[in-house]
Amino acid sequence: MFETSIAGSLPKPAWLAETNKLWPQWRAEGDALLQAKADATLLWIKAQEDAGLDIVCDGEQSRQHFVHGFLEQVEGIDFENKVKMGIRDNRYDAMVPQVVAALRLKGRVHAFEAQLARAHTKKKLKFTLPGPMTIVDTVADRFYGDKVKLAFAFAELLNQEALALQADGVDIIQFDEPSFNVYMKDAADWGVQALERAAQGLTCTTAVHICYGYGIKANTDWKSTLGDEWRQYEAVFPALAKSRIDQVSLECIHSHVPPDLMKLLAGKDVMVGVIDVASDVVETPEEVADTIGRALQFVPKERLFPCTNCGLAPMARDVALRKLEALAAGTKLAKERLTTV
Repeated sequence: MFETSIAGSLPKPAWLAETNKLWPQWRAEGDALLQAKADATLLWIKAQEDAGLDIVCDGEQSRQHFVHGFLEQVEGIDFENKVKMGIRDNRYDAMVPQVVAALRLKGRVHAFEAQLARAHTKKKLKFTLPGPMTIVDTVADRFYGDKVKLAFAFAELLNQEALALQADGVDIIQFDEPSFNVYMKDAADWGVQALERAAQGLTCTTAVHICYGYGIKANTDWKSTLGDEWRQYEAVFPALAKSRIDQVSLECIHSHVPPDLMKLLAGKDVMVGVIDVASDVVETPEEVADTIGRALQFVPKERLFPCTNCGLAPMARDVALRKLEALAAGTKLAKERLTTV
């Protein structure tokens, strides 16, 4: 009950990459960079275990960005001639690669870090991949000319890598789809279908993470415009409830998401965000336990999985570490409260 995990990313150590950045530059090259990525991965696996988390991940230490880390191993993507493009409905500009030819994988994408992580932990292992709809929103299409066709082309490649990750011993494969909270109609019309294509044939646990973004200024400014109630989930949750995806990760603590929207996910495991990634203030165990308690009004206890609102990548490393500890301590308190009722 209440198995804990994080949404996916963790801060990169200063000796690996620039800190407090969403697209950090690496500090090394070649074999030295590969070794640094491995060291950072093992460091964070140990940190998650020490904090008391039940499900661990690689912290995305081998990826510069959660989307582009996958795209680097895809043929048909031009990284040499990036263009500036507004992403997440023009919430902010980013330098993105271009799709210039038919897509295909060059080979395995994440074998190195997945196999490394699996060899160094006995806990359940989660691995994250970008969702097809979010990839489409983070590249400039110069070839397919159709968002849906492009999304399903990426879904096929994601599926190839996901099946290989499953063979590597990964227990949970999570697709990150923040775009579902931006293009709600598209998400319900074809985004969930593309997601299911990406997860086709998987027998491990499948998950989708939908949030309101990293704790960067562009995202916090956007959230300040959304009003007193954030009902974006309402458009896509019914489609996800009917899907073959096992788990849904959502934002909760310090957000304006009406908690009763979780009822729309009946029959699914719900990863409830009980740690705020948009603030450096570390939650108390009581705050975490209180958030879990509110979620229990709408999610059965056996289906509730305490998590973070989003990834912790742009955050200071020491703050992220203390938030991991708060996640575990607050979940322990929530369990104790249940047993004393």
